[in-house]
Amino acid sequence: MRPDDANVAGNVHGGTILKMIEEAGAIISTRHCNSQNGERCVAALARVERTDFLSPMCIGEVAHVSAEITYTSKHSVEVQVHVMSENILTGTKKLTNKATLWYVPLSLKNVDKVLEVPPVVYSRQEQEEEGRKRYEAQKLARMETKWRNGDIVQPVLNPEPNTVSYSQSSLIHLVGPSDCTLHGFVHGGVTMKLMDEVAGIVAARHCKTNIVTASVDAINFHDKIRKGCVITISGRMTFTSNKSMEIEVLVDADPVVDNSQKRYRAASAFFTYVSLSQEGKSLPVPQLVPETEDEKKRFEEGKGRYLQMKAKRQGQPEPQP
Repeated sequence: MRPDDANVAGNVHGGTILKMIEEAGAIISTRHCNSQNGERCVAALARVERTDFLSPMCIGEVAHVSAEITYTSKHSVEVQVHVMSENILTGTKKLTNKATLWYVPLSLKNVDKVLEVPPVVYSRQEQEEEGRKRYEAQKLARMETKWRNGDIVQPVLNPEPNTVSYSQSSLIHLVGPSDCTLHGFVHGGVTMKLMDEVAGIVAARHCKTNIVTASVDAINFHDKIRKGCVITISGRMTFTSNKSMEIEVLVDADPVVDNSQKRYRAASAFFTYVSLSQEGKSLPVPQLVPETEDEKKRFEEGKGRYLQMKAKRQGQPEPQP
């Protein structure tokens, strides 16, 4: 890990790690989908399940990324990725990330055509049954995110500190060849890196301290982003606990070279950040002040997600709505 991979405090950007995770997933799933004779394809990222950043990675450490296919359905591949950091001076290794990603194989001849996935061989029957349950759960969760696709982030003049409007941020990016696969659509890892960058800006504006990515809720890729599109990545604070911030990030694509297609929602996710002191200790987070009814509703929804994950970590029953 080099200085350009990290923030000013020397912690590697969460987006950099997410990009490495996606590259590993794309390689193994594309390799598997082309393991039998038939139409050639490339695996495209459809969804990333919740990813926790278990331990920070720093400048000078070496990242080890390993990927394994754990389930296949007719048209999708589940890949589990582990990231280890190694201090090459002391030899110390630690687990920094675990992630689950879902890919779909797209034909090289027609990127709008989804091909069938070669079945994977399971060592135990239970593995297939457990994988099928995860597949059905993520499929349902993807459907539930589509209702938010019309939501947009609007700028506000002279916002007050600690409000949603005060820290909300946007980044506009022209998709070039270096961002894309050979098909001409954006790598999922590139999109995730930009999403983390915007979420980090929102978090830093809100608490004005060093911030790091703590976790990423499921990232859903609703549609492909093609070369030449202008994408707008928008982030806004939705919820704060005593020591964490939840930030919603939306990605909209504008196919400026194609008048036949309108602007569309390409991806969405929730990022969680924490505030750190110069010594790397957790700091209290300024409490968010929701103003509008929509902001208050999003705050309560974020609070529900926070309590749900807190109960899950503590091994308690999930709170009932």
